[in-house]
Amino acid sequence: MASSGWTRQQNKMFERALAVYDRDTPDRWQNVATFVGGGKTVDDVRRHYQRLVEDVRRIESGDVPLPNYRSSAANDEQRYMNYN
Repeated sequence: MASSGWTRQQNKMFERALAVYDRDTPDRWQNVATFVGGGKTVDDVRRHYQRLVEDVRRIESGDVPLPNYRSSAANDEQRYMNYN
């Protein structure tokens, strides 16, 4: 049985697999599961994909605010200036 959590590495592999195996690829989810590794099953990667689709839908509909990266960059710069 695969673990329910996804590591950062598995998420990266999942993203790469989606770029390699598009919706027209035969046995897409089996290929994605094999590419990700770590014991992830076809059902694991399908569920992970459905969560991704739902997250994107919520972001695009405005249900989830985007982070304010500009202020984060300014904060990082300020921390750097204070350090030096």
